[in-house]
Amino acid sequence: MKLRTRLIISFFIIILVPVLLAGATMWGFGKYQMHALRQIYDTDGNAYEYFLNSFEALSRFTKSTYENLQKVAESEPEKLEDIAYLNQVNTELERKYSYLIVRCGDELIYDGNESLNQGLKGDLSEYDSDVLQSAGSGFYMEGEEQALIKQIDTVFSDGRRGSVFIITSMERLIPDVKGVLLDMMISVLLILLFTAGMLTVWIYQGIINPIHKLQVATQNIKAGNLDFTVEADGRDEIGELCRNFEEMRFRLKESEEEKLAGEKENRVLISNISHDLKTPITAIKGYVEGIMDGVADTPQKQEKYIRTIYNKANEMDTLINELTLYSKIDTNRIPYNFSRINVADYFEDCVEEVGLDLEAKNIRLNYIDYADRDVLIIADPEQLRRVINNIISNSIKYMGKEQGFINIRIRDAGDFIQIEFEDNGKGIPAKDLPYIFDRFYRADASRNSSTGGSGIGLSIVKKIIEDHGGKIWANSKEGTGTIMYFVIRKYQEVVS
Repeated sequence: MKLRTRLIISFFIIILVPVLLAGATMWGFGKYQMHALRQIYDTDGNAYEYFLNSFEALSRFTKSTYENLQKVAESEPEKLEDIAYLNQVNTELERKYSYLIVRCGDELIYDGNESLNQGLKGDLSEYDSDVLQSAGSGFYMEGEEQALIKQIDTVFSDGRRGSVFIITSMERLIPDVKGVLLDMMISVLLILLFTAGMLTVWIYQGIINPIHKLQVATQNIKAGNLDFTVEADGRDEIGELCRNFEEMRFRLKESEEEKLAGEKENRVLISNISHDLKTPITAIKGYVEGIMDGVADTPQKQEKYIRTIYNKANEMDTLINELTLYSKIDTNRIPYNFSRINVADYFEDCVEEVGLDLEAKNIRLNYIDYADRDVLIIADPEQLRRVINNIISNSIKYMGKEQGFINIRIRDAGDFIQIEFEDNGKGIPAKDLPYIFDRFYRADASRNSSTGGSGIGLSIVKKIIEDHGGKIWANSKEGTGTIMYFVIRKYQEVVS
């Protein structure tokens, strides 16, 4: 769920749920209280109607008692002097926040509430007073004690006149009403707390938990630990943030692994170059010392020593050139100068150039061009020559035969030109063939002056061919030889 949607829902829940629950609670309390009031105060019908008219409600509380006392006053006035009977009536009235007073002449013969202040007692109306209300509704008296007073006039058995008063005290009724209101307020407060708690849990699970995961993830990254996973459960903004964070962690891990791999390759390169430079340098020093010590005491020996020194210096130059080119490859800064090249003319020049060197090494070179003479390609002549020289140098290095041969074939492969280099060297083991284009990989792990090298020659070849939009691969059989293939796309005129 989207965070915006979650907040909108939370807003409406905060407003609607407390209102609905509070309304339901108040309705339930009202129903319960009204049922209790009907039972306690003898109200009939809809009790709410009485409470809309507070005077009517107070009068209704003691209606039944008032009617019974009225009958007794008319037919059995002597009972109004019976303390036991009066106590029974007063007990009934106490449940209705009321009490009973009986006056005979000017004397109070019964007082159902001895704590009643004298001011209220002195304000009680006289016998047959005009203040007496009809229909038993009573009259309301204000003062220190606010009360509703109902009066029944009677003539006692000895002929004296008196009055019976039913007094409903507001001071005793209000605390009960306050208690009901307090219960409602507590209920509303609990509803608000419940709603807030539920929303807190919901928002916590949807927002705080993912943020906690991200906090733990940042601590891991800060500590250098990238081997963990940030799980994104939701489809909201926080979930999207978790997925983006996980992608960032994955890329950081890849970058770190590439960095470590690069550092490892650099260490291997330095080790290879150091070893392979040390071999010709040692040879050069030995031959120079031989000349200085007079070992080369004839012109023929001197010429041999000098030629050997020259060849070793060329080996060092080749290694240094490979190292320089490798640094450019590693930073994708190989300088290319592409141009249109006629395949037949270009490879005939290359064959002529390497032919004499191969002949001196007793290696026969065969060149066959099966493609049309007017076929063109787009390539960098210098870098393509480097590819050819590296492949041929590799064949020479691992020839291992007294009479070797190298066949160069040019074939038309549709939109591409395919170039093949076949030799009859010692071949490459099947287990090593998939890795020969990897940097620093050597099928022959041994090192000597004839087969040494940096281990990056074929990786350079692969990089150059791929930058030309081509592809390179090899087939080989141990003891028989190797065929190296690469293809380069033809140049085609675009007809507008």
